[in-house]
Amino acid sequence: MAQSGSIQSRRAEEQDSRRAKRRLFCFWSYVLSCSLALIVTGCAKYYYNPAPQILPQYIRKIAIRPFANHTQQFTLEDKLTLTVQSLFNQDGRYAITSEEQADGVLIGDITKYIRIPLAFDSNNTPTQYKLWILVNISFYDKIKNQTLWMEPNLGTPTTYYAASSNQPGALTEEEAQQVIWNQMASDILTRTLEGFGTVTGSSDKAVPKVSPDQYPTVPPQEPGADATPPAPPSY
Repeated sequence: MAQSGSIQSRRAEEQDSRRAKRRLFCFWSYVLSCSLALIVTGCAKYYYNPAPQILPQYIRKIAIRPFANHTQQFTLEDKLTLTVQSLFNQDGRYAITSEEQADGVLIGDITKYIRIPLAFDSNNTPTQYKLWILVNISFYDKIKNQTLWMEPNLGTPTTYYAASSNQPGALTEEEAQQVIWNQMASDILTRTLEGFGTVTGSSDKAVPKVSPDQYPTVPPQEPGADATPPAPPSY
């Protein structure tokens, strides 16, 4: 009988021990779950990205105003305007129309044209250039008579060999400009249709001060409106 009682006592102790281990396991599992939740929450805040600021649903027709040119290089505005209009038409998500019929207007201003020689031949003739063209872009909501967004200093520099260098892939200055127009038109389309943060311009500190930064940009008026137009975008 004494032996039977001893066996039962050991079994009870083993059951108590297993229960204690289960409680301890559950406790640490809970602590670990809470810790992981805090870590994930902290990371989510750290990597938080705002929702894209896409165009309002009531904007269905867009006008692309001919770009203004504030540099001393002629015809830049015509080539950029044609490239942007062509890409928007190819995209097809919005009808491209005149300002009178549009719900919103894309406004662009070419502010800087920077062409810097990077390499020279034995006659001190430039053989390689860095070309950087900057534009300020804004979108004007004609329905609510307000500027929806502005993107200053948009533009990515390109480096190219001069045509006279006879290097593979060498370009004329006009060909290098077209490389920039194609990229810029793509960036403008992305910024307009996909929202804030998809494309960003350079900071003012990164832009060489080689031409005026401030200039008037007059938002479009309703056809026949005599009222004073709203203040221009301030970059």
